[in-house]
Amino acid sequence: MLSYLKIENIAIIEKAEIEFSGGFNVLSGETGAGKSIILDSISAVLGFRTSRELIRSGEKEASVTAVFTAISNRAKQKLLSLEIEQGEDGTLILSRVIGQDKNICKINATAVTVSVLRELGSCLINIHGQQDSRDLLDDSKHLFYLDRVADDAAILSEMEKLYLSYTEVEKEIESLTISDEKKARLTDMLEYEINELTLAGISVGEREQLRKRRACIQNAEKLEQLINEAKSALCGDGELRAYEFLSQAAGSLAKAAEVDGELEAIANDVTEAMYAVQSAAEELRDSFTGLDFNTNEMADIEERLDLLYRLGRKYGNSEQEMITYLERAREKLDSLNFSEEKIKRLREINAETLELCMQTALKLSEKRKKASAQFELQVSKELEFLDMPYVKFKTLFQTAPLSASGTDAVCFLISANVGEDLKPVAKIASGGELSRIMLSFKSVLSDKDGIDTLIFDEIDSGVSGKAALKVGQKLKAASKNRQVICVTHLSQIAAFADTHFLTEKKTEGNRTQTFVSPLDFEGRKRELARITGGGEITDNQLKNAEELLEYGRNNS
Repeated sequence: MLSYLKIENIAIIEKAEIEFSGGFNVLSGETGAGKSIILDSISAVLGFRTSRELIRSGEKEASVTAVFTAISNRAKQKLLSLEIEQGEDGTLILSRVIGQDKNICKINATAVTVSVLRELGSCLINIHGQQDSRDLLDDSKHLFYLDRVADDAAILSEMEKLYLSYTEVEKEIESLTISDEKKARLTDMLEYEINELTLAGISVGEREQLRKRRACIQNAEKLEQLINEAKSALCGDGELRAYEFLSQAAGSLAKAAEVDGELEAIANDVTEAMYAVQSAAEELRDSFTGLDFNTNEMADIEERLDLLYRLGRKYGNSEQEMITYLERAREKLDSLNFSEEKIKRLREINAETLELCMQTALKLSEKRKKASAQFELQVSKELEFLDMPYVKFKTLFQTAPLSASGTDAVCFLISANVGEDLKPVAKIASGGELSRIMLSFKSVLSDKDGIDTLIFDEIDSGVSGKAALKVGQKLKAASKNRQVICVTHLSQIAAFADTHFLTEKKTEGNRTQTFVSPLDFEGRKRELARITGGGEITDNQLKNAEELLEYGRNNS
């Protein structure tokens, strides 16, 4: 469960530290006091998307730290899979620093990515907001709830894999299935491209070699002059050249080394230099006795380079890209030539896959229908408790086109009053009914996800009077097996809290700040009286608040 939350520099919260208890925790306060900021902070430290706009004005960064104790087996398994150790005392610490140019996330002091933080966070807390209730208005999302009840994850995963395989093969068949006219045009084009590239006989690196050869021919006279000068300077006839100078120096040093042994190394170096010069001179003499080219070679080079340039504009800048294009063109042509055979083979494969898809979809449907009967009974029972005594709740199954979720389309039907026909939830449920339906779903599904902490953000929307008391009782009952944190504006719900926090907004100097503080019994009386009355608190309001607290204590 969430034991401790520390928030710094988020929106109007400069610093807040909250020590949550087990059981039922309530957050209340005036509208705009900062209750939603606390939930945004919890979402942020769980790894969910947040905005840098949350950083308090004038500050460079914001941070949230959350400490969890007695974590669930699901969270422990996730830690193992992430290779992160649990704290020695069994605690788990999540932290997140949000800056203008940084986002630092840690799990037990180990730096992690936001996505890893979110993976673990989804195993620790389930946050229910008003959007969840609105999701009930979308029939396409009803199947999600039924699948959780049916506990059909293994079959659903198999269904998704089979359907993905089926659709991928269908796409391949579609890509191979073209009209005879289009096939003929494509064949002609590929054959032309293959013939053009094949006749060109392109080899990797030839363009660079041609450019070098062209440069040699263009500078042939100068090149030959320079080479001849080098040969003459190294080992020419007549006057002494480099080789003779080095030979004389090597001989003199060899004799000197006989007298002074320390000169032997120098003598050896000079001797090696002499041999190197001699070798270079011989190579020049053998290799460059004259540049070999004919008068037509330059024209041939220019023509070849022009061809490579034109082909490069069509098929790829480099020789390798053009060769790769040729290989792919041949593959495409082969595929076209043998497409009918391949299509036939793929259709045979997909017929088998489709059969497996339908068999798996049938298994899914049977499991869902079996689970729906129990789900209907449980939800109806929960709704009856939540002051909807005449409610009827049913699951309508219809056949849908095959998809990754099978062939079922599910729609939840409800009749809230005697004599009314069952109709889709989206058509008849009021805001208060939606809130209670979603709370009933959460109650039924709470044992399915293995999450220790449930957070409800204004689950009381559209609820009042006796129904609100029932919602409070249900939240209190849910907190017996797990921690429940609820943001509420109703005294009927707050009266059932084990721990009640007041969120207040105050102006100090020229800054506005939010403060969060736990309330004792007297503080709770005053807060319930404020919620009920909305104006100046009277003795009667305080008395009513005390009676409400006693009711919450005696009817938990």
